Amino acid sequence: MKILLLGIGNIIFGDEGIGPHLANFIEQKYEFSSQEHTIEIVDGGTLAQRLIPIIVEYDEVILIDCVNVDDGNIGDVYSFDFNKVPDFITWNGSAHEVEMLQTLQMIEMMGDLPPIKIVGVIPFVIGENSTFELTDEVTKASITMEQVIIDYIKSFDIDISIKNSNITLSEVCANTYLKGTHYDT
Repeated sequence: MKILLLGIGNIIFGDEGIGPHLANFIEQKYEFSSQEHTIEIVDGGTLAQRLIPIIVEYDEVILIDCVNVDDGNIGDVYSFDFNKVPDFITWNGSAHEVEMLQTLQMIEMMGDLPPIKIVGVIPFVIGENSTFELTDEVTKASITMEQVIIDYIKSFDIDISIKNSNITLSEVCANTYLKGTHYDT
């Protein structure tokens, strides 16, 4: 089985970048091994529809993103299947969330949507100023999100070991924008 861990979000808008930041953090912290399954970790940023050819290649997708929840608080964590979104989750606050929701709906209409597990958090939505930093609430919530994701991956009988126990989410946040970029020095 091919499993995709997909981080979605805009990293220049603080908490709304939790998807890419946490995906990159997990990639740097953990090693995954299995005779039967493969895991690929992708920073999907705000690519939305451009991710269709990637998403349809997998048997299972774990999507990390922000969610909007009626009467929820910043930092509240939710985990649910895409085909069973609870009524109190609107998941359509920012432009990237709306585009990702529409992208998944389009894949579903084509009949190519793999099972999607969403792990989301309520962000503090910033206005005009941009930042790579996360609020304290979402940083604390990331610990729960990480555990939910790791437990879900373990449910596929995948061995998980820590390859870098010293990495912190704040270190990753400061460098997510560099992922995949190489400079000549």
